[in-house]
Amino acid sequence: MKNAKYLFIAALAAITPASWAQPQASVEMTKVPGHAAVKRTIQITATVENIDPATRTVVLKTANDKIVEVEVGEEARNFDQLKVGDVVTTVYRESLSLSLKKNGGEGASIEEKPTMERTPEGSKPGGTLGRQLTIVADVVAVHPQSRMITLKGPKGNTVDMVVEDPKQFADIKKGDQVQAVYTEALAISVEPAAKK
Repeated sequence: MKNAKYLFIAALAAITPASWAQPQASVEMTKVPGHAAVKRTIQITATVENIDPATRTVVLKTANDKIVEVEVGEEARNFDQLKVGDVVTTVYRESLSLSLKKNGGEGASIEEKPTMERTPEGSKPGGTLGRQLTIVADVVAVHPQSRMITLKGPKGNTVDMVVEDPKQFADIKKGDQVQAVYTEALAISVEPAAKK
């Protein structure tokens, strides 16, 4: 992402879902004629075990007792609001949808839209960082024997794609277009420690 320098989340994103064991995950898939989509959500929760303000380092403990040390960058707002015992929740969402556009019409294209939202000054650290990538590609060949189509993207590159569903494949013709929309977002929230 172009705007990576403002990733206030980057510090906490060092605790990416892949680096933590046993996250809560869900996957949803939908298919209708001319459209298919898949969505995935991963959620991880950890407790703040230790904070070193001098180095801006936070030690987190996951539900399965894994210890993760995170260096929080200067761009992270409200660092001084973190307290030992606070609960950090990280939610990563991504989705991909493919839509068939009959008879083309518009040129192949690519567009990226970044998004960012930070918590207000004085509250616990957190926020959301994401992007949406939209690509329109031309169907330049259809291969019935292998149920494969060849797509040509906005930069002239081609890619072969297998269409598993015979009903979906039967509807695709040379000259059509496929629009792919990929969205991803990382949200981090911090809740105060439970009072005893």
